[in-house]
Amino acid sequence: MEFNGDIFSPGLWWSTLVFMALCLGLAVWFAPWRKLLDSARSNGWLASIVGLMMLWLLRTEVTAGLEFHLLGVTALTLMFGWALGLIGASLALLGVTLAGWGDWASFPFSLITVALAPVSISYLFLLLVRQFLPRHFFVFIFINAFVAGGLTGMLCGYLSAALLAASGLTSYAALQDTVMPFFPIMFFPEAMLNGWIITLLVVFKPEWVYSFRDEEYLQNK
Repeated sequence: MEFNGDIFSPGLWWSTLVFMALCLGLAVWFAPWRKLLDSARSNGWLASIVGLMMLWLLRTEVTAGLEFHLLGVTALTLMFGWALGLIGASLALLGVTLAGWGDWASFPFSLITVALAPVSISYLFLLLVRQFLPRHFFVFIFINAFVAGGLTGMLCGYLSAALLAASGLTSYAALQDTVMPFFPIMFFPEAMLNGWIITLLVVFKPEWVYSFRDEEYLQNK
C-alpha cells in the first residue's frame, strides 16, 4: 500500500520523516555491508531492488489517497535480513517515486507501509519461528515465506487504513465498510508471491538467501 497526495498534516509529515530517517540511519549503521563485497550477493540485492520497482509499478487505487500493489518484501527480508531489506525496499520506493509513479507528498508514510512495517514484521516472524519451531526445510518455506508473506501483506493493509483514517481524509468507519473487508484477500497473492520466490531461490540460488543454510534446514532431517 502506498499513499497518494498531500493528505497528512505538516506536523505529522515532519515527525514521520524524522522517525523514518532514524530507522534508515540504524539500518545503514548495522547493515552487513561486507556481505555485499561478494559479487553474487550484491548482484542479487540490486536485482531484488529493480524487481521490487517493477512489481510496484503494477498498482491500483483502492480508495482516495491509497493505492494497492503487491509487496514482495518478505522475500527480500529473508534474502538479506532486516537492515539490507529496509534499505533495499526504501531504495525501490525512491526509484518508483523518482520515475513519477509515487508521490513525494506522502513519501515518508509510504516508506512505513511498503518498507519499515513489512520488513520488520517479516523479520520478527523469522525470529519467532526460529525460536519455537524446528528448523526444517518445509517449515522455512511454508511458514517463513508463504504464511509470513501473506500475514505481512494483510497487516500492512490494516496499517495503511489506520494511517489514512489518521489523515482525516476519510473515517475509520467508512474504511471498515469499503476496503477493509477485502484486506484478508491480500493474504493469498502475497503468500504465493513470496513463497514461490523463496522456494526457487533456495533451490537454485541458496547463497542469495541469508536466512537459509543447508546445515540447519536440510542435513540430517
